[in-house]
Amino acid sequence: MSKTKRFPQLSLEQLDPAAQELGKEILAISSVGLGGPYNVMLRSPVFAQRMKSLLDYLRFNSSISTRINEFAILIQARIWTSQVEWYAHYPLALKAGLAQSVADDLKANIRPRNMQADEAIAYDVCMQMCQNHQISDELFAQAKEILGEQQLVDLIAVTGTYVTVAMLLSLGEEPIPAGKPLPFPEK
Repeated sequence: MSKTKRFPQLSLEQLDPAAQELGKEILAISSVGLGGPYNVMLRSPVFAQRMKSLLDYLRFNSSISTRINEFAILIQARIWTSQVEWYAHYPLALKAGLAQSVADDLKANIRPRNMQADEAIAYDVCMQMCQNHQISDELFAQAKEILGEQQLVDLIAVTGTYVTVAMLLSLGEEPIPAGKPLPFPEK
């Protein structure tokens, strides 16, 4: 990765007047301000608005627990070695009740030990989808039993959406805030 962002950092004042309200909404919730994926997304304001609406649902109104939601995001952060995604969501996952040992095992790129049943299902679903682009009938049945239909669909929605976020971060070569240690060694 280069050391400079591919897209110059936008400020609220630089946004098109129609996008400034969206910028204010982002600033109210984002741990990286208008940086991270928002700096890239705001190059396409209609997409940014629609993506933010999707992210709002997935992060704050999803049928799955915040703990599982944040775990699914961390899974994608690990798969993609997404510094910003991990930096932003690791503390949120711990705050939501994900055991630090589970997050730390994931960060070390090993299947987390001592997961709760719903965490193990979420991990297996996310990993099988990413690796095989499908899940087995057996895993589907287990996931449907433990999570239910809506939660299973929302799990896939969050994990897939955060692939998009990781790709946006990679496209823009967005860094974590200055002076903070990188979660993962540089590629």
